Amino acid sequence: MSARIIDGKAVAARCRAELKARTEELKGEGITPGLAVILVGEDPASQVYVRNKHKACDELGIHSEQYTLPGNTSREELLSLIAELNGREEIDGILVQLPLPGHLDQKEILSAIDPAKDVDAFHPQNVGRIVIGDYFFAPCTPSGILTLIDSTGVDMTGKECVIIGRSNIVGKPMALLALHRNATVTVCHSKTRNLPEVTRRADILISAVGKAGFVTGEMVKPGAVVIDVGMNRNAAGKLCGDVDFESVSPAPVPGGVGPMTITMLLRSTVLSARNRRKKA
Repeated sequence: MSARIIDGKAVAARCRAELKARTEELKGEGITPGLAVILVGEDPASQVYVRNKHKACDELGIHSEQYTLPGNTSREELLSLIAELNGREEIDGILVQLPLPGHLDQKEILSAIDPAKDVDAFHPQNVGRIVIGDYFFAPCTPSGILTLIDSTGVDMTGKECVIIGRSNIVGKPMALLALHRNATVTVCHSKTRNLPEVTRRADILISAVGKAGFVTGEMVKPGAVVIDVGMNRNAAGKLCGDVDFESVSPAPVPGGVGPMTITMLLRSTVLSARNRRKKA
């Protein structure tokens, strides 16, 4: 079963070239976009993500600041840092790397970020704006998925879009963004009955379930656009996605959605700088 293959790295490279040009334009007007990333604890995957974000900022000329805090950082200390960053004019985006240690209330921490600097779009105000379709920021992974779909030339209007996974980070916002593109959306999860029957209807299939090799060729409609959001380790310890690559051939993992997620974060930071600081 052969699906359309999407080169996520190539799409991300094109987007970053455009962002670099936008960043240079802003710098010509005395504005350097600024991103602050807060990492609490020593989660290995989070450390990799944060390093990649810092490296991407350097490549595009975006000012970045990284705050690495110990795992026992108190609620008061973290909220104080966020308040300080909210008040700094040269910081256009604030990102708190998830997951947070268990003693910190994720909802409280994310709600403390200024919505105008919430480049991850996790603040309840920004989530609400996405629901009604009047938003400035959108979550980075769903935004990256939309860009990958656009790269295929597929118009989502009227298409059957099936999303496996209903997380607040990917599944739910992805469903809303697809609805805003006039797709017919089905969200599947662990309680969904006859899942292969549902997924075989999909013109666009997005898997964000977090299980290696979960989606097989028999679950995919011929010619479908398949986006694999999963980031897993198989029995041999190899990094892989949710989709069985040999039987489906979706956007590859690694190198598919991951580069797009970081690229969309940078895009939101640049947009925030222009929106907040560019004079009329």
